Amino acid sequence: MLQVNPKMLPRLAEIEKDLLLRRKRAQEEHWLGEAEGIDSTLTFLRAKQAEAARLAKRTVANLGLPRPRPDSTGA
Repeated sequence: MLQVNPKMLPRLAEIEKDLLLRRKRAQEEHWLGEAEGIDSTLTFLRAKQAEAARLAKRTVANLGLPRPRPDSTGA
């Protein structure tokens, strides 16, 4: 699976809000299959939100620039 950039958290919140509104309408209209599909999408979306939030809390390690190793053969 692809990782979500933590900068996308506000957009994911907008998508979640929209899905909740769609789910409410689907329940009011008795579109059971639609509501079930939206529930699946919400589950996936919330997992991605949690993963992005976890990534946002991680610190980045500075590994520096790679350098060539000194020649150890003596030639």
